[in-house]
Amino acid sequence: MPGKRGAMAVLLLCQVGTMTVWFSSASVVALVKQSQALTPLQAALLTSSVQIGFVLGTLTSALLQLADRLDPKRLFMSCALTAAAATAVLALLEPVSPLVFALRLLTGACMAGVYPVGMRLAATWARGDLGLLVGFLVGALTLGSASPHALAAWVQADWRVVYGVAAACAALSALGIRWFTVGPNHARAASVHFGQMLEAWRRPALRLANLGYLGHMWELYAMWAWLAVFLTASFEAVGMTNAKHFAALLTFAAIAAGAPGAWLGGVLADRYGRTALTTGAMAISAGCALLMGWMFAAPPWLVAVVAVVWGVSVIADSAQFSASIAELSEPQNVGTMLTAQTCAGFSLTLVSIHLVPELVAWAGWTVAFGVLALGPMAGCVAMLRLRQRPEALRMAGGRR
Repeated sequence: MPGKRGAMAVLLLCQVGTMTVWFSSASVVALVKQSQALTPLQAALLTSSVQIGFVLGTLTSALLQLADRLDPKRLFMSCALTAAAATAVLALLEPVSPLVFALRLLTGACMAGVYPVGMRLAATWARGDLGLLVGFLVGALTLGSASPHALAAWVQADWRVVYGVAAACAALSALGIRWFTVGPNHARAASVHFGQMLEAWRRPALRLANLGYLGHMWELYAMWAWLAVFLTASFEAVGMTNAKHFAALLTFAAIAAGAPGAWLGGVLADRYGRTALTTGAMAISAGCALLMGWMFAAPPWLVAVVAVVWGVSVIADSAQFSASIAELSEPQNVGTMLTAQTCAGFSLTLVSIHLVPELVAWAGWTVAFGVLALGPMAGCVAMLRLRQRPEALRMAGGRR
């Protein structure tokens, strides 16, 4: 399918399909609990093992500059197929056997060849609209991450179906990426320079953009991982019938609402500047996190409103951190810089994902979500500092 629009349509569909395997385990926790007990550690590991694998995969990819040296389409295809196979096997195993966590680790490592590589592929078509293109891609990631929650809401009896459907989507996406056409901005690195990824920290502008991203990531994946648990407990506390079903649906709605948020964020960032958009979005998401902690057992309609607003704002800025890195990096190193960024961000999510249940047990949801709000608050400071630097004029067509 030739041309920019056709290429981006293929990429978005493949990104949505492949990302369904990422959060498939998080979405089936409630279903698994219907048949056997899960400890808080086991529930957290179903999600965080993917994060650990992703960190290891991105670290390896950044050190070897795989995203800039290899054929990105083949890298995407091979990683998506491997992730599909690993997820399919989960349907044949006991839900929390040691092999399950190993397969989730492998799936996460494969995502290092899908998510940042997808952004690299989108950047090859950018012509003053990088924020929008990457926003579309992050929106696709959001829909892919949310879709298992929608499936879990309707498949009440069998968590294996969730894994099976996710695996099939990833396999089809691996085949579909063959129809993507790489854009004219593609440039390959000629050789490996092991210290290249350190430029992400050495250069002040890149460092500030990455610090903003870290503040964003501290909140994002912990919110995605634990929102369904919070909503289920909150709805059950007010005596709602079918609390788990409605919690799963609302979790899907809140996360999926981030997709149009990411697309709108791309439009606004390209028009008004990346630092302005990211600062505003993080300020809203931090406020929602603080508010949500006080809404346990509140009227469900009110909880739903805040959850959806949180879902929109928490992802509206996500693509713009990646777009900032792409614009501030040298063309032949864009893939490595994006991979290094995601490696650092997902490393941090390992802390916040595991910290939330500990904080809930110790002091309740108010403190847990309040601690999550600290991330975007710090991110606002970093992006406002980046706004004052001359390098910021390189972003979004000279708009800070």
